[in-house]
Amino acid sequence: MLRIVEQMLNNADTPPINHTMCYQQCFCSDNMDLMKTIESNTIDLIYCDILYGTGKNFGDYKDLKPIRSEIEIHYIPRIKEMHRILKPTGSIYLQMDTRINHWLRCILDDIFGYDNLLAEIIWYYDNGGGRKRTFVNKKHDVIIAYSKTKTFIYNEILEPYKETSGYAKGGIVNNGKKYMPNEKGKNADDVWCMPILNPMSNERLGYDTQKPKALIERIIKASSNEGDLVADFYVGSGTTAEVCKDLNRNFIGCDINPRAVEITLQRLNDARS
Repeated sequence: MLRIVEQMLNNADTPPINHTMCYQQCFCSDNMDLMKTIESNTIDLIYCDILYGTGKNFGDYKDLKPIRSEIEIHYIPRIKEMHRILKPTGSIYLQMDTRINHWLRCILDDIFGYDNLLAEIIWYYDNGGGRKRTFVNKKHDVIIAYSKTKTFIYNEILEPYKETSGYAKGGIVNNGKKYMPNEKGKNADDVWCMPILNPMSNERLGYDTQKPKALIERIIKASSNEGDLVADFYVGSGTTAEVCKDLNRNFIGCDINPRAVEITLQRLNDARS
């Protein structure tokens, strides 16, 4: 089922990729090249843990510099392609940090529309110490979510009520109100408290920027259904691909780094065995 994307691009007679052709496909390719081969209105959900603009060389990849012009040159044409290939009922989630989230919001507003912002999600994690002369930073990522239209897929994600809540215990009278216990929980808000992968985690694959499966699972469950097509164009360690396999979603993705694609394909093979 896997094909080399360069061969597809060099063959003018090759038809564009459509939904029925995608089942756990991962290409070693520049994401612009791959997206140009995908039919319009094909993808149900896009999730990308994008380049954060640190300017660092991580070994597996070299990040963009935190310069607005460089960020815009890289992302504007890519996000336009993401908008084109996303279904009218689809959503896009882009993960980053505070170096570039303000610039990405402007780009996404221009391409997807200000009124189609679904959420600015804060993924909060505690990973040790930090600065002493100001507030400790680098304790969260930002995940910006947009829909293509006002008709989009959303499946409610429930969280347990806090133990201090009347809805958790029930029978508590507060200001004259009696609470009944609610075991279903409440709809998740836009601050997600989830730990990062610690060095001893069984999920660890030796990829510096690997994200926990639980984080990606929440996004995929919320904004897609079984059989839908999910895309990740900065595939990294392949967490999105593996979660799609676990949740019975189709997947298409790519990374320009051969090692990232090798890790992803190995994860998919291990998931099948």
